[in-house]
Amino acid sequence: MLLLNSQTKKLTLIKNNNLFAAKEGAWSQVKKKIAVIGGGAAGMMAAIQASGDETLVELYERNDRVGKKLLATGNGKCNFSNTDMNSSAYYGSAVSYYEKLFSQFGVTESVDFFRQAGMLIKNRNGYLYPASEQASTVLDILRITLESLGVHIYTGCKVERIERIHENGRLQIITASDKKKQYDSVILACGGKAAPATGSDGNGFKIAKALGHHVTEVVPALVQLRCSEDFFKSVAGVRTQAELTLYIEGEAECSIQGELQLTDYGISGIPVFCFSREAAFAILHKKAVNVGINFMPQFEDNEYELLWKERWIKHKNQSLEQFLTGIANKKINQLIIRLSGCRPHEITNEISEEKRAKIAELYRKLVVTVYEANGFEHAQVSAGGIPAHELTEELESKYVPNLYFAGEIIDMDGICGGYNLQWAWTSGAVTGRAART
Repeated sequence: MLLLNSQTKKLTLIKNNNLFAAKEGAWSQVKKKIAVIGGGAAGMMAAIQASGDETLVELYERNDRVGKKLLATGNGKCNFSNTDMNSSAYYGSAVSYYEKLFSQFGVTESVDFFRQAGMLIKNRNGYLYPASEQASTVLDILRITLESLGVHIYTGCKVERIERIHENGRLQIITASDKKKQYDSVILACGGKAAPATGSDGNGFKIAKALGHHVTEVVPALVQLRCSEDFFKSVAGVRTQAELTLYIEGEAECSIQGELQLTDYGISGIPVFCFSREAAFAILHKKAVNVGINFMPQFEDNEYELLWKERWIKHKNQSLEQFLTGIANKKINQLIIRLSGCRPHEITNEISEEKRAKIAELYRKLVVTVYEANGFEHAQVSAGGIPAHELTEELESKYVPNLYFAGEIIDMDGICGGYNLQWAWTSGAVTGRAART
């Protein structure tokens, strides 16, 4: 039960079977009732920003607690934003609203919000983390703030659909247990399709479609890629700095440097995550997808050529296995030997110029074939969603007045580095404020 303390004028939460309710008469001064569907990052921020003296905000979360997905972000350390914020870090149709949205609530506002709530912040080359390096800190800050504002939280409560009440212009939500309640505004922030175990199983898309909205193609993003080559088991577990180039139908789309992780089925790591959405869309459209791997991105072309010339002369009497020691990870060296058609114990002085050139080329451009992106259960976010042309610049539905969208459910997603959480804070804040006014 939710009780209003007449002396402090604040609300105290008393949990009762996972539901919170107001004492009779406590909300007699409420002029606007707002529902937020989804207790993730965007939903919690929306609920906080929607709160006000004359506003009743109720948050619906299908899990037994809010913020379940948030706890897994940044390997549990929660990279919640990034000082290098610009539209080039995002994809999707809603990028067209970037300036409008982020000027209202961007990195500065997010940092101010968490600092004022009591969280110390650590800056690692622009990547922002809580000083504790615990995602639970960010979640606790949000929970404390929700409680202090008197937001009603309904956990273990799945919203199945939303209906328009034409007589009074309100929106009615219907839960899985067939309970109904009307609101002046509703914010749909129940995620996309990534990490369905945390509740983001696409139910929000189903609700939106029933109200006349469309959903663009949705694919896993920030996810590992599966490759066709049979050698990956031999290099599984290797982590190395590399430059990766994504090719679609033979055309180079982008190149990214970072730590590559080789798995028994393909490639992973931040550079892979950053272009995985484009690879996933290309595969969906039956296009050829390849990735070129440069294991030695630190060398310019002339430096690289000189490296090999000097090495062939200096170590000409060594076995190829000995000769390559120190070039890269041992598993990678062994793979290059195999792919070049040479033998580990072959004396370097006896290797043909053609095979020498092949070895040098393989370290700089090992091309692999991508046939599939890992599924939504492995993805950090999903790409695609409600298209921007169906939303106003305040992210309100153009079809259903007073229905707003926030977070991953919208057709906008970011690269690794705190960009997706910043999108959650931004879209949540903008919709919360718009719904309140």
